Amino acid sequence: MVYNFNGKNIRIPDAEIEKNMKLLQLTKEEAIELWLDDNDYTENAEAAELTAKAKENKINHEAKSDKKRKTAKRERKPDEEKENLIKILENALKNAGISAEITNKSKIIEFSIGNNAYKLDLIKKRAKKE
Repeated sequence: MVYNFNGKNIRIPDAEIEKNMKLLQLTKEEAIELWLDDNDYTENAEAAELTAKAKENKINHEAKSDKKRKTAKRERKPDEEKENLIKILENALKNAGISAEITNKSKIIEFSIGNNAYKLDLIKKRAKKE
């Protein structure tokens, strides 16, 4: 539907007018006025006041809480198999005349050969699901 408002021809969807008439039990003129208010063709004092209040009370998504979050400390179970493998690697490197240092007893061993430094990270793969 084309509606003439203050000398301007405005295209208003008929379905929107009919929907507002049925849902809100409005007359056709009231439904048109509601559509004009909602689409900022007219000024509504109440809507302007509510918009101003909403802007004053805007949500700060970066707000920080005063309470400190508790983080759970994860206890890892010792893996004796990995610890034994790291010790075997350390002994093998030492027997070959290479100085080795265990930086994590069940995971990492570091050593150097000449000017080059190396780091071995032992990773245990999970069993495949069947």
